[in-house]
Amino acid sequence: MSYIAPVKDMLFAIEHLARIEQIARLPGLADAGLGTARAVLQECARFSQGVLSALNAEGDKHPARWQDGQVSTSPGFKSAWRQYAAGGWQGLQHPAEFGGQGLPKTIGAACIEMSNGANLSFALCPLLTDAAIEALLIAGSDDLKTCYLEKLVSGQWTGTMNLTEPQAGSDLALVRTRAEPQADGSYKLFGTKIFITYGEHDMAENIVHLVLARVPGAPEGVKGLSLFVCPKFLVRQDGSLGARNDVHCVSIEHKLGIKASPTAVLQFGAGPGVAGDSTGPGAVSHLVGQENRGLEYMFIMMNAARYAVGMQGIAISERAYQKAVQYARERVQSRPVDGSGNASIAIIGHPDVQRMLMTMRAGIEGCRALATVAAAAFDTAQHHPDAQIRQHNRACYEFMVPLVKGYCTETSLELTCLALQVHGGMGFIEETGAAQYYRDARILTIYEGTTAIQANDLVGRKTARDGGRTARDIAAQIESTEAELLASGTPAARSMARRLTAARQALLDVVDFVVAGSQTQPRAVFAGSYSYLMLAGHVLTGWQLARSLLVAQELLRSGQEPAFMRAKISTAQFHAEHILVKAAGLRDSVVEGADSVTGLAPEDF
Repeated sequence: MSYIAPVKDMLFAIEHLARIEQIARLPGLADAGLGTARAVLQECARFSQGVLSALNAEGDKHPARWQDGQVSTSPGFKSAWRQYAAGGWQGLQHPAEFGGQGLPKTIGAACIEMSNGANLSFALCPLLTDAAIEALLIAGSDDLKTCYLEKLVSGQWTGTMNLTEPQAGSDLALVRTRAEPQADGSYKLFGTKIFITYGEHDMAENIVHLVLARVPGAPEGVKGLSLFVCPKFLVRQDGSLGARNDVHCVSIEHKLGIKASPTAVLQFGAGPGVAGDSTGPGAVSHLVGQENRGLEYMFIMMNAARYAVGMQGIAISERAYQKAVQYARERVQSRPVDGSGNASIAIIGHPDVQRMLMTMRAGIEGCRALATVAAAAFDTAQHHPDAQIRQHNRACYEFMVPLVKGYCTETSLELTCLALQVHGGMGFIEETGAAQYYRDARILTIYEGTTAIQANDLVGRKTARDGGRTARDIAAQIESTEAELLASGTPAARSMARRLTAARQALLDVVDFVVAGSQTQPRAVFAGSYSYLMLAGHVLTGWQLARSLLVAQELLRSGQEPAFMRAKISTAQFHAEHILVKAAGLRDSVVEGADSVTGLAPEDF
């Protein structure tokens, strides 16, 4: 099945929830109004549907291949990358100073969703390149920016992030890769990095690795990590490529999903040395920023990547939903349960199939709305002239990042699984195509920080650290939406208001519990961190769908696209009555359920 980019729903969220015309009034974003958003999204949809989507299933069947240190990407990927770069898609959100288009995240996020919906394995390459660009923009010296940014922004080169090592997964305090200073101010790296997405490939002429390592005498733990930029090919002063650097791909992983994305094991300082380098082996690199501040800089990359992974969750859910709807319309089985006919009907007419499809629809539209609003908060935090407004939006965005990453990817597991269920036994058959989406989605809750890491971040940095202030500010905004719903007075609005009020109160109860217990009973608080994340995700996606409902009601009254607006209202009401209602149970799990989580000693499992 071909992927159809959901441009209409994306533009609805961009126009009415993110309020793109307000974003376009911010300094530096004057050309980024609704007209620009529509033109960019339509062109991105054409490229994603016409080029990337056609390679998706073939990439799953014919994964990237490694031989003698070289990686050959799946058939068609090299050509697609050339077209992607030529179209300017890599530089969409990056500064014009380095060849980018300087568009806001509010527009760029929709394009990220489209490329991932069309071909998640392919889209991982620009995702990591975006993260490398962000890190160099913020922490790189002028020399590093001059050397690398224009080529990365153009897509001529690609980027990676190198954190994980065989003995150091999420615990980066255990990183052992060492960086030895050289007389010319450079460093040489020695060590092994694993799980490096697009760490080796044949699509671009150079690969720029950003690597965490330790300099001699560095403090123990994460405070002793520094960040280095290490190219596959050394770069001469005139910008041309020189000798092959001493960083080599020794294997790629064989994975459950995202098979066309090469996940590399990289060896820095493997032994052969750099051609023409008399000082011997070691991967030549340069320090980014200051020594021992590497984790701080790497978090720039990680936050950019975490948001983008959340968009991947939305994207793969959307593709699975489209597949499920198509199958449900075509598959004829069983007579209507109400006895209204004697002939079998398409399964899309059966109530439980409708329940599954509505669950998918509400989850996707809620997550998309949340991510779009988060992007608008990011843009406002970056560009608004008022420092207080910038700070408020920065806090809101940072609160929402673990939800976009954690909640949207956890939701994608449920929704891609439901797509298989809609297919019945045929969903378990690879030839049907739905299984790939489930397999591809499975990594999303794991990489760039597991759901537990996102949940712990929500508890510690985003709630306890500020005494719950940001969470309560958001709850106050939700309460204002509840008042608008009640003033509206329609049955759907009243239903939404009742469930949203109860869910908001459940959220506030948990925020109080987290703030009060983070110092006195941290194990109890963190035992409920996952449930807190899911509760917050339900509430914030429900809030955005409540806002959607209000907009749709108003536009329906004016006669605009009646079918689309009625679907918006129905989807919001379904979310309230089938998803928001889970908030109370999650509240109880957090506030009252810690003892049962930690009741068994480790040896009793």
